[in-house]
Parts: sequence; structure tokens; C-alpha cells
Amino acid sequence: MQKQINKNSALFVLCLASFLVPFMGSAVNLSLPQIGKSFSMGAVSQSWIATIYLITTAIFQVPFARLADLLGRKKIFVSGLMLFSISTFFCGLSSSEAMLMMMRALSGMGSAMTFGTGMAILVSVFPPQNRGKAIGINTAAVYFALASGPFFGGILTHNFGWQSLFYLIGFMGFTVALFAAAALKSEWTEAKGEKFDYTGSAIYALGLFGLIFGFSELPDAAGFVLTATGILCFTAFVFYELKYKYPVFNVRIFSANKVFALSCLSALLNYACISAVAFMMSLYLQYVRGFTPQKAGLVLIVQACIQCLVSLCAGRLSDKMNPSVLATSGMVVIIAGLSGLIFVSPETSLSAIILLLFLLGFGFGLFSSPNSNMIMSSVDKKYYGQASATMGTMRLTGQAFSMGIATMAISLTTGNKAITPELHSGFMKSFHITFIICTILCIAGTYTSSFRIKK
Repeated sequence: MQKQINKNSALFVLCLASFLVPFMGSAVNLSLPQIGKSFSMGAVSQSWIATIYLITTAIFQVPFARLADLLGRKKIFVSGLMLFSISTFFCGLSSSEAMLMMMRALSGMGSAMTFGTGMAILVSVFPPQNRGKAIGINTAAVYFALASGPFFGGILTHNFGWQSLFYLIGFMGFTVALFAAAALKSEWTEAKGEKFDYTGSAIYALGLFGLIFGFSELPDAAGFVLTATGILCFTAFVFYELKYKYPVFNVRIFSANKVFALSCLSALLNYACISAVAFMMSLYLQYVRGFTPQKAGLVLIVQACIQCLVSLCAGRLSDKMNPSVLATSGMVVIIAGLSGLIFVSPETSLSAIILLLFLLGFGFGLFSSPNSNMIMSSVDKKYYGQASATMGTMRLTGQAFSMGIATMAISLTTGNKAITPELHSGFMKSFHITFIICTILCIAGTYTSSFRIKK
């Protein structure tokens, strides 16, 4: 009986932690116009409030997951929650754009420590026959956060200012960190006594930074240089890790485990094609349609609510049937939703927009839990930390690329300017360009996901 109580306690605290970060991410999208006004920021600069967080989270997930294997997953998990909470609180105290960006970067580092270990702790606690259900519940917590984020974010921003959002999440995160320290009873140290790979971690960080930041700067020359540098660094990283005795990431997992490799690639493409939706729709609804943050939040809540409900069912189903079939079906539904967004105009009816958000939520909910179950169940116990961090890195790298697509499209059509009525036509061009690219990426993701059905 005690064992079951420990499982439930672990699941509860992991769900609380999984709730905070996506809540912040979805809620802050509604605050971007108000933050931009406070610091006189253009649309491209506003996008960096989200992008800088995604970059730092993606860069540090794999190194911190390895540290967690060496020092203990609970230590890194709780420390990450503390760092995330304190830096988020100080975001609300920011007196300049530079301070806000720095605090958002630190929040991303704290998030990397949390997400790089959270899923590994979850699959360590639950056996394979119950894992899909537990992952489904955890994923539903993420989507509940995405659902409630726009609603409460809009209310807080509209009535109390954008700073109130950061204060609230900072306080909540600190409380969850204290509860996690008390509720989690084990450290889950899987590689105690081994060495940490500092050189590999540095090469990995440089490579990922070059790819993500460089992509966001395209088509400028600096963007091409940084992207090429990132590719070279990743090539060097692979060769270095193959020779090092205690690699920060065992790259052989990808070559030896095709299901793992295809599932990670599918996750990367899935997040790359869908993550820009909330950002672009928030700007569209508030600037082009003239909605208040509160009203825009009520529209965006549709997608996240459907994701929450469907992911619960999909998680349970993935324990009983081929999860690859579920995940691939979800990608097909997402294609339908993204294709519809290509034709959205300033005159598109609200009901049509809600229908498209419904399709996106249904498809993403159908994809996420089964795909996560496949990733974590395809590796041995000693690789749970790396698999969890890889899954998180795929998610966040995909999100960063998605934001990069949106940023590049806005930069090409309107530049780094506030979106005034004179620039609405230019913004709508960037809106359509973004979702044309996202649709193509989703088609590619469906193709890679379908390969796993036979395997």
C-alpha cells in the first residue's frame, strides 16, 4: 500500500511541476502586446521573450539530465523548480527589456533542470503496463495548463498588468518546489561514480545555440553562418561522443534503436509545425481582430482543452494498442487544421477559427501521449534520463524552430515594428507563410511517424 501511495505522490508532484511551465508559456503569449508597449518593443523583439526561454531550456536539458544521473534526479528536479520560480518572479520586477530577457533565460535553465528529469522520474516509478496511463495523466496536466493559461493570463494581464502573471507563477513554483522536496523519497542515481562530460556538453550547447539562433536570424548572412556553425558543432559532437567513455549523451541510441530515433524525429517535426499557432493567433486576434487579451484567451483555450481531454484517452489507449497508429493519426488531423489556417483572413468567422483550433487540439492530443510512451518504453532503464532529456529537447527545439519560422516570416513582411493597422496586410502575409511552412513540416512528420507502424 505504501508503494502505491509513493507512486501517487510522485505523479501528483510531477503533474504540478509539468503544469507550471506550459501555463507560463501559454499565458505570456497574451501578455506580449502589453509587455511590448511597456518597453517599446516591436513584434520581432516580442517573439524573443518566448524564444530566449526556449533556447536556454533546449540547450541545458541534456547536460542537466546527465548531471541528474550522476548526482540524483530529485536534487536536480527540485533545484530546477527553485531557479525557475525565483527567476520568473524577477521577470515581473524587470525594469528594462535586457533584464527581462536575462530573467527569461534563467527561467529556461531552471525549466531544463525540471523537464530533463521529470519524465525520467515518472517512468522509473511506474511499470510498463501502467506507464501509458501515467504519461497520459501527466500530459493532460500540461494541456490543462495550456488551456487555463490563456484564460487566466488574459484576465491577469487585462485587470492587473503583465507583471502579476510572473509574480503568481513565481510564488506557485516555489510552493511546488517545497512540496516536491518532501514528496519525492528517492534520488534515482543511475550513474553514480561516473565522470561528467564537460567538453561534450560545451560542444552540444554551441551546436544547438547555433542551429536555433541562426535559424531565427535567417535570411540574414549572420543566420547562415550561425546555422552552418551549429551543424559543424553537432557533427563534431557525434564523433566526440562515440569515442568518450562517459558521454553526456549516448548517440548510439539513435543508430541502434530505430523506434526511438523515429519517435524523436516525429516529436521534433510535430512541435516545429504546431508551436507557432498560439503566438501567431494571439497577435492576429489582438492586433488584426481587435480582441482584448481576455477575449483572445477565451478563443485560444479551445485548442488546449481538446488537447487535455484527448491526451488522457490516448495515453490509456497506447497501453492497449499500437501507439504509433495513434500518433500518426494525430499528425494527419493536425495537417487538416494547419491547412485551414493558411486561408484565414481578417474577415474569417470566429466559428471557423474555433473549428480549426479544435482540429489542432484533437490531433496534437492524439499524437503526444502515445509518442512519449513509445520514446520512454523503447529504451533500457539506465537511459531513462537521456531519453527524457532527448524528448524534452526535441519538443523545445521544435518549439524554437517554430518560433523561428514565425519570426522570420514577420521580419520579411513587416520588419521589427509594432503591428499598426497600416501593417495588417503585411502581418497576414507572414501569418500565411508561417502556416504553409508548418503544414509542409507536418506532412514530413506524418511520413516519419508512419514508418514505426511496421516496427
